[in-house]
Amino acid sequence: MTDSSNKLGKYLARTRTDAKLSLRAVEAETGVSNAYLSQLETGKIKTPSPSVLHTLAERYQISYAHLMELAGYPIPETGQPRLNTPSSQFAARLGVVTPDEEDALVDFLELIRKRDRGRQ
Repeated sequence: MTDSSNKLGKYLARTRTDAKLSLRAVEAETGVSNAYLSQLETGKIKTPSPSVLHTLAERYQISYAHLMELAGYPIPETGQPRLNTPSSQFAARLGVVTPDEEDALVDFLELIRKRDRGRQ
């Protein structure tokens, strides 16, 4: 699980810093110590508890299942796309979006694709 825990740590660190949160702020809001969070983000903790991952998923508004998978825990098949596909990783990074935001993202992606097709 060393590789997956490193991916998990980098993902959690990026998510936290993107949200402009310090380790101490996350500690104050979740009760998870900043020392534990630091060790988790640097990959020193190899098997974080599911309850800690759940707490962080709720605080960061990200997919708990995605964190579990990054931590190396088995994820039951649900008939839904795997969480390690590029599109689901992208969705996990975005978090919850409003219908208006979703429409705007689709419009923007279409614009980028049109521009790229014009360069070919």
